[in-house]
Amino acid sequence: MAGADAAQLAQEAPADAARERLVGGIFAFSAYFLWGFLPLYFILLAPISGWELVGWRILLSLVFCIFLLTVMRAWRPFLAIVRQPRLLGWTALAGAVIYVNWQVFILATLSGHVIETSLGYFINPIATVLLGVLVLRERLRLTQWVAIAIAGVAVIVTIVGYGTVPWVALTLAASFSIYGLIKKRIGPSVDAVSGLTLESAWLTPLAIVLLVVTSLTSGLTVGAYGVWHAVLVSLAGAATAVPLLLFAAGARRVPLTVVGLLQFIAPIMQFITGAWILGEPMPPERWVGFALVWVALAVLTVDSLVFARRSRGVSDVAEYS
Repeated sequence: MAGADAAQLAQEAPADAARERLVGGIFAFSAYFLWGFLPLYFILLAPISGWELVGWRILLSLVFCIFLLTVMRAWRPFLAIVRQPRLLGWTALAGAVIYVNWQVFILATLSGHVIETSLGYFINPIATVLLGVLVLRERLRLTQWVAIAIAGVAVIVTIVGYGTVPWVALTLAASFSIYGLIKKRIGPSVDAVSGLTLESAWLTPLAIVLLVVTSLTSGLTVGAYGVWHAVLVSLAGAATAVPLLLFAAGARRVPLTVVGLLQFIAPIMQFITGAWILGEPMPPERWVGFALVWVALAVLTVDSLVFARRSRGVSDVAEYS
C-alpha cells in the first residue's frame, strides 16, 4: 500500500511542476502583453502632460499597493522590510531609477516616439548582459560578446543615419537594466508588492511637486475633460502595479530562458503600435538599425537556449551518477 502511494506521489510531482510552469508562463505572458499596450493607454489620456501623468502614476501606484497589502494581509512582512535600513536604501535607489524610466517612457510616448521606446526595450537584454560584466564581473561567452558588438553597430548606424543619438532608447535600456540589477541584489528579501509600495512612497514627494508645478503652469487635466478621462487616469496605479505583480508571480514559476523569450512581446507590440497604428516614420536607416538589433537578440537568445540545454544535461548526468 505504501509502495502504491509513493508511486502515485512520484507521478503527481511532475504533473504539479508542469502545471506550475504553465501557470507561470501565463502570468509572465500576461505581464509583457499588458506592458505592450501601455503606449496606447497613455495616448488615450491626452491632453495630459507627461509630468502630470507620472505624478498621478506614482501616487495611484502607492494607493493601489496599500490596498493590496491590506487585502493580502501582508503588512507584517512589509513592516519587517521597513525596519532594515539596507533594504530601504536599495528600494530608494530602485525608486529613483524606475522614475527615470517612467518619465522618459511617458514623455517619449506622448510626443510621438513610441518606436524609439520599443528600440530601448529591444536593447534592454543586451544592456543587462553588459551590466553583468561591468558591475558583477561576470564572464561572457563569445556569442554574447558578438551580440553586444552587433548591438553597438546598430546604435552607430542609427546615430549616423538619423543624425542624432537615440537618447530615449539608450536611457530606457540603461534605467531598466539597472532596475533589474537592483532587484537582483535585493533578491527574495523584498516581495513585489512591498517593493513597489516602498518605491512609490519614496517618490511621493516628487509626485506632489510635479502635480503642484503642473497645476500652477499649464493646469491639471484631471476633472477638466469629463468623467471618462478622469476614470482612465485613475487606472494608472493599477496599470503600473498589475503587470509587475504578474511578472513577479510568473518569474518564480518558469525558467529564466522562458522569461527571456517572453520579454520580447512588449517591444514587438510597441513597435507595431508606433509603426502601423500610429504611423510613425520608419526610414531605411531606422530599419537597418532595428534589423541589426534583432540579429543581436537572435544570437543572444540562441546562445541562452543552448547554454540552458547543456546545463540541464550536465545536471541530469550528475544526478544520475
